[in-house]
Amino acid sequence: MTLKSLGLITVAAICLAAAVVPALVAGQPGRASPIYGVTVPEGYRQWQMIGVAEEAEPLNELRAVLGNATAIDAYRTKQLPFPDGTVLVKLAWKRVQSTEFEPASVPSAATTVQVMVKDANKYAATGGWGFGRFVNGEPVDEAQHQTCFACHQARVSGHDYVFTRYAP
Repeated sequence: MTLKSLGLITVAAICLAAAVVPALVAGQPGRASPIYGVTVPEGYRQWQMIGVAEEAEPLNELRAVLGNATAIDAYRTKQLPFPDGTVLVKLAWKRVQSTEFEPASVPSAATTVQVMVKDANKYAATGGWGFGRFVNGEPVDEAQHQTCFACHQARVSGHDYVFTRYAP
């Protein structure tokens, strides 16, 4: 088994989880993130996948990032900065070893749904991005949201504050 085929198995497991694992939140009105007022968008589970990631300890997660049509178009045309209306949704699950195929990691318990919304005017103070992080359908507290932009600014300011790269 090659590393490439193991990677494909992990990607396939994440894609399957994104398609069939119940959503943590259903875009419920009134469930807005503090500071930014970002909500989970309706229908995001039907959006196209942009990329996947596997996070090591301490998080030990598998992640999939989905994007609306504006996001997908921007990624495909390599448009930076991302245009207003871009919405990215990251789904995360605890990573466990597959019981059917030991070299593979598969999703377990869902951990968070995270949302980034591009609106250069509304979120001018944070690089044009609003952030939302939701656990069990509820936005996390304000203190946790205060760290969102600082992390993106410190690490990916040269990519319009977005970590995820397009997986063609």
